[in-house]
Amino acid sequence: MQVIGTAGHVDHGKSTLVSRLTGINPDRLKEEQEREMSIELGFAWFTLPDGGEVGIVDVPGHRDFIENMLAGVGGIDAVLFVVAADEGVMPQTREHLAILDLLQIPAGVVALTKIDLVKEPDWLDLVEADLRDTLSGTVLEDAPLVRVSARSGEGIDLLVDTLQQILMSHPHRPDLGRPRLPVDRVFTLPGFGTIVTGTLLDGRLSVGEEVQILPQAVRGRIRGLQTHKQAEQSALPGSRTAVNVSGISVDQVARGDVLVYPGDYRATKMIDVYCTLLPDAAGSLKHNAEVKLFLGAAEVMARVRVLGTQEVQPGDEAFLQLMLQRPVVALRGDRFIIRRPSPAETIGGGQVVDPHPARRHRRFNSERLGALEQLLMGTPEDILLQTAQKLGPTALETVVTSSGLEDDLAQEAVNALIDQGSLVLFNNGRMVMLQSTLARVQDEITAKLSDFHQQFPLQPGMPRERLRSQIALDPKAFDSIINRLAQDGALVEDGADLHLSQHTIRFSAEQQARIDALLREFDAQPYSPPSYKQSSEGVGEDLLAALIATGRLIRVSEDVLLQPHVFDEMRQAVISHIQQQGGITLGELRDQFDTSRKYAVAVLEHLDQSGVTVRRGDARVLARK
Repeated sequence: MQVIGTAGHVDHGKSTLVSRLTGINPDRLKEEQEREMSIELGFAWFTLPDGGEVGIVDVPGHRDFIENMLAGVGGIDAVLFVVAADEGVMPQTREHLAILDLLQIPAGVVALTKIDLVKEPDWLDLVEADLRDTLSGTVLEDAPLVRVSARSGEGIDLLVDTLQQILMSHPHRPDLGRPRLPVDRVFTLPGFGTIVTGTLLDGRLSVGEEVQILPQAVRGRIRGLQTHKQAEQSALPGSRTAVNVSGISVDQVARGDVLVYPGDYRATKMIDVYCTLLPDAAGSLKHNAEVKLFLGAAEVMARVRVLGTQEVQPGDEAFLQLMLQRPVVALRGDRFIIRRPSPAETIGGGQVVDPHPARRHRRFNSERLGALEQLLMGTPEDILLQTAQKLGPTALETVVTSSGLEDDLAQEAVNALIDQGSLVLFNNGRMVMLQSTLARVQDEITAKLSDFHQQFPLQPGMPRERLRSQIALDPKAFDSIINRLAQDGALVEDGADLHLSQHTIRFSAEQQARIDALLREFDAQPYSPPSYKQSSEGVGEDLLAALIATGRLIRVSEDVLLQPHVFDEMRQAVISHIQQQGGITLGELRDQFDTSRKYAVAVLEHLDQSGVTVRRGDARVLARK
């Protein structure tokens, strides 16, 4: 599941286009519908031709609501950049484009809307050429452009296909096992209580789990989850998610807060960042200046400490330390925007370098500046973790080579990540995977075995190869994880089958009665008991298979069954007879146990196949001493 966001000048048709794509009017407020202008964030969704689900965050385009726009674009995977054909590039077109560029939104499609209002094709060509000039040098420089009319429907199918292609070429949000949901809306419903919404990042949420709202650190529990108004037991990374939280009142949560699992994250009031000032910013950024910081869905006032230079000129880049009026949740690599509070203006943005600096830095400390440059490039641990995530479970040597790190540095990083519990070595240290991947695969294996036991309660376990075919994993990695689970006691390897350690075959009272009746027949004629076919007719194929699997009966040949103690008695008799007489014939075994040729043949042939005896003429002798 992926999320796209709209962007563009006011009244260029963003909400109308979203309505055409989804059948949902994203303008939910009465004032928005009366004024035909988006004020708050709007949300909608639709299904692509390939079946993929896409959420849409529709943002306001008016300059008065630019800060509402910033709360919605931080977690999107791609942008639908809207420009009206009858007006072309306008002021908020440029400001929104600058914001997208600062946030480094990874993909986008440009929609040239309202083409039904333009009667001259030459005008469309001129608008498109001007738009391409505007996009040059930005993240949307190579974005596909589609001419559409939300009113007539012209170009809509092509736009949907183009969005699908763009989203297919960009990876889904990773599951790092540490979910965080920046809250962009909070409300209450009768009978449900507090509900928060946002785009889920870095992990999945599950119903029943305890959660925490940061920075307040209030705790609650997930009562319910919805994605696109569909109830879910689990919400996936990258999905637009509504979380019904019990134990937290609506006045304890606000836009910009972050919902997390307790202990996964901590808030901060001081962050080190690398910032780019827009070339057309009105004046330089001075030390101790006050700015508004937009990070995720959060908006907070901050005091700027300029590091390594006296001030930052328009178009320049610099490290800053931001002292925040209230705490936020930030991670290294998170993108942000800063604006002047008065007069209101977007002036720059960049990425978080250190979300938890230990102290206020001296402004011209060369050692700290060098450390920040190192963090900006990425620590060896970060690089290795990202490489391991991209490659999946694979050889440790491959991860080290692909990371581009020197061997000694890479080994130190591997050791650090193992100590932190982020990486796991397996297959005698030759392979490596993320801890989050291991946990996900283990959960998947456990779930599939549990489902198998419920579906086939009389079978001892699931065939190993059948399970392997259902787990998308390298065979070596699969075998190593199975061995790990077996060593931990989570599952049991029983020949070619696997079963959960707590799984046992249990018979109902009616089944046990049939089993008892059959075993009484075996007790009555221990050396000439009912055949396989007769036994199957008596108790049923599944029950008989369970008796064999649990060792209550031994299948000596295709149609001969014996109780284990009876087979052991006959086996020992054969061995003793051969040791005393030098060999044993079919007739001698038959007469000794007063059985028929059928059972004597079955026992002797079974002993031959198991390597106890070997045939010499009409007799059997021991295959080994």
